[in-house]
Amino acid sequence: MAEKNTITPARSSHRKVREGEVVSTKMDKTIVVRISRRISHPLYKKIITRYTKFNAHDEGAKAYVGDLVKIMETKPLSKTKRWRLVEVVKQGELAIAASTEGATPVDNVKEA
Repeated sequence: MAEKNTITPARSSHRKVREGEVVSTKMDKTIVVRISRRISHPLYKKIITRYTKFNAHDEGAKAYVGDLVKIMETKPLSKTKRWRLVEVVKQGELAIAASTEGATPVDNVKEA
């Protein structure tokens, strides 16, 4: 008899992962992430940029406008939310300025 492997490999996730820029954090526990893709125009062959916006769940309010984030596909959380925040890849200028002053980035926006 062949001996069975008792260690089962970890399940690999088949969920889509995208990387984009946060363009809005005005909703509670929700961020809007803009994903860009570059395509060739079918007739003129010029390279153009197309954008798609996704609503993503941000439980801890970790992301701010301008941040580069990674989002992952998930079960439907609301009418429009089908993505969740995985990690903040790179902080934007607004988040960096707020961390040096000790205030939240939202406070800086309201003052300006």
